[in-house]
Amino acid sequence: MLAKWGIPAAALAACVLAGAASLAVAEEQPTLPSVPVPPSAVPTLQWPGQPPPSGDLGDLKPTKPSEPTESTGSGKPPVGRPLLPETVNIALKVERDGSLSVTEQVFVQARKTMTRHAPLRIRAGDDRDRVFSIRDVKVTGNGTTEVSGDEFVIKLGEGATTVTYKVDGAVSDIAGHQEVRWQVAGGWDTKVRLLRASFIAPDRPESVVCLAGALGTDSPCRSALTDSSQVLRVVQEALPVGQRVDLTVNLPEGTVGENARFDDIGTASAFALTSASGVGLGALVLLLIGGFVLLWLARGRDARALAADVGPVELLMTGEGGRVAFASPDGVLPGQVGTVVDERVDVADVTATVVDLAVRNYLSVRETGPSEWVLVGSNPPDESLTDYERTVYRQVLGGAAEVSLAALRVDLGAVREAMYTDVVRREWFARRPDHDRSLWSLVGVLLAVAGVAGTVVLALTAGHALLGLVLVVGGLGLAFGARMMPSRTKRGSVLVQQVRGLLNYLRTTESASIPAADREMVLSRSLPYAVVLGEADGWVQRFADLDAAEDGTPGIYWYETEAPAEFPARFAAFLLALDGALGR
Repeated sequence: MLAKWGIPAAALAACVLAGAASLAVAEEQPTLPSVPVPPSAVPTLQWPGQPPPSGDLGDLKPTKPSEPTESTGSGKPPVGRPLLPETVNIALKVERDGSLSVTEQVFVQARKTMTRHAPLRIRAGDDRDRVFSIRDVKVTGNGTTEVSGDEFVIKLGEGATTVTYKVDGAVSDIAGHQEVRWQVAGGWDTKVRLLRASFIAPDRPESVVCLAGALGTDSPCRSALTDSSQVLRVVQEALPVGQRVDLTVNLPEGTVGENARFDDIGTASAFALTSASGVGLGALVLLLIGGFVLLWLARGRDARALAADVGPVELLMTGEGGRVAFASPDGVLPGQVGTVVDERVDVADVTATVVDLAVRNYLSVRETGPSEWVLVGSNPPDESLTDYERTVYRQVLGGAAEVSLAALRVDLGAVREAMYTDVVRREWFARRPDHDRSLWSLVGVLLAVAGVAGTVVLALTAGHALLGLVLVVGGLGLAFGARMMPSRTKRGSVLVQQVRGLLNYLRTTESASIPAADREMVLSRSLPYAVVLGEADGWVQRFADLDAAEDGTPGIYWYETEAPAEFPARFAAFLLALDGALGR
């Protein structure tokens, strides 16, 4: 029996012992289960909350698994979905023809917007700008784009939006290699909480320069590393408003087609017509057109007043007893006539006022010798005089009873102040013509000077030098227009027309048309107006045969001379001397 079953039992026992031995070995040398490794050819982006790729992983804590990335297709690097507001994911791929394919995924917070002004012109050196162009733009989500001058503008609403486009001009051949440059971020009007970008090209990058911060700074990006799959990954956190991430990647020579475009920053480039300079020129054209229309309307009113036919102007009034007297139009005084006509106070206006004060018996003129005259106070100034007439009276006599022309000193500045105030008060001017013109002329000159300086600075720096020329032309136009713009009101323009009638009266009235007893008075009362209008010699000569004694008093009542018959010649000499004394 044992012989019959001995061999099978021995075999069974050997199998049991072998199994036990195997189990014992397994207990002495335990092994970990193998974990499948994803293929290296599938690049991924880190999501917020994951540690950056480095040797130090820190504390290992359980985390929520990241969402899978989306493949962009056509060999483009994948772009992950943003998980946080103000997060931007960007995928860059250099195509064989040298174009740069860009995909931007942006997540905007609810009820907020984000706008980016990406520059398409970047300074490449001391004398050149690098110029880019955008094409094949596609927006998926809540946003719009436009190319405006030298900017690519992206406007996004709340939620996730994907913008794809191609950039031409990003690849240039430089010193044995190719340089790919693009501002992957810049010009955002909102702080970018997290920016992640991936970059792939047909060949492995030789070197990378990634700058983050304000334009002109050289602060490096937080991270810019190329992994084993030749994908360059860029990470930048907390990018402030308006600051940029500028990426420059060097590739081996001949990797892709070269398409960079550079503009020299010289006269032609600096004065090129851009969107900014175009807006400035448009505004200048509108302002110039509006200004010249106003100038034409205002000067046209004066021109019509000067060109219109002058109707009858009654200056000689007949009173009781048939006496004839002179009355000025609108009650205007001689000094006021000159100011209203030429819109400035000059020596002739003050001279005419002095003569008028003498004619109205506030002053008198006395000859004391050949070419020597004295102004004598006859009556003190009263309320019948205007403020500017009282100012002239005080300036002439200065508190003395009389003053010789040789000692006469007059502050014309005080007289001008009073005269300009008076013509505005009489509503012949809307505002003081001296201040109005001087102020705006000064503003125009300052604008022109600022425009010249701005043109030079812009031409040497940022370009858009046409904006400086806009200021120059606008400033010169303002200065010119201010001098040409009349300040007269409608009433002032009517007075100018009436003064033409007064001028016609002075040129055509003959002494014979006036009663003999009234000729001296008419001659005297009209004479200050003849002085201010430059008709004094002709007016006096028409009364050369005047018998000054007809009114019962010898000579001209306000002019003392030992030779009344020589009044025309002596009065002309007096006017010259008075003009000289007032102009000192």
